[in-house]
Amino acid sequence: MTSKITTKALPLLLILFLAGSCTIVRPGQVALKQRLGVLKQSPLANGSHFFDPFTTRIVKINVRTVEIYQSLPLPTKEGLSVDAQITLLYHVNPEKADYVYTNFGKDYQTVYVLSNFLATAREVSSKYYAKELYAIERKKVEQVIFDELTSHISEKGFVVDAVLLKDILLPESMSRAIQNKVNAEQEALQMEFVIQKQKKEAQRMRIEAEGIRRAQTIIDSSLTEQLIQYNQIQMLKSLVNSPNAKVIITGSKVPMIINE
Repeated sequence: MTSKITTKALPLLLILFLAGSCTIVRPGQVALKQRLGVLKQSPLANGSHFFDPFTTRIVKINVRTVEIYQSLPLPTKEGLSVDAQITLLYHVNPEKADYVYTNFGKDYQTVYVLSNFLATAREVSSKYYAKELYAIERKKVEQVIFDELTSHISEKGFVVDAVLLKDILLPESMSRAIQNKVNAEQEALQMEFVIQKQKKEAQRMRIEAEGIRRAQTIIDSSLTEQLIQYNQIQMLKSLVNSPNAKVIITGSKVPMIINE
């Protein structure tokens, strides 16, 4: 009876052994073979691989881009503390995956990357005022953190892809003061626009008045006594030829015409 149970269990044991001695290396992974505690230099290629589970261990390192999101207080140059939401995008350099595992183990993110990221963010933020972190210098701060963090961890096998300051929450009093300043600046700009508009309108009216004055001067200078008399004669000629009855009173410089 025992012999029959053993015979039936052998295929199952064989399947379990084969499953435990086979691994699949997927895209975005670097697989390292560690045999009897010694790490092989050449990583395994993508695909399936068989190994001796009693003497060999397969260590897989993710080399895809990883996101670290942190909400943390950041010190500022004036000694305040602002709440920041900051994101780090990074990945393991595939060519240094064995170095990363050897020096930091599989928990390399917590052991090395995260600690350096937080320390660098605080160090950089302490060089800027809160209002600069809030709006003015945000992109510059992101770039400085990126450069500083790259210089700290790139030699250890990590590649920084991006640093993003997603949100900065200032103390309520400072946030209100900044908003009041922005509103005052907007009002000043609006007032400047109104003043400039009024100046341009006044300039336009001066130019228009000057043009009218010049035109009137030209007309006045051209109205001679002879021209006025000539125009009177032409008018009288037209009245004579008109079919309507009229009374023309002369005796003055300008004749008077009365329709009947």
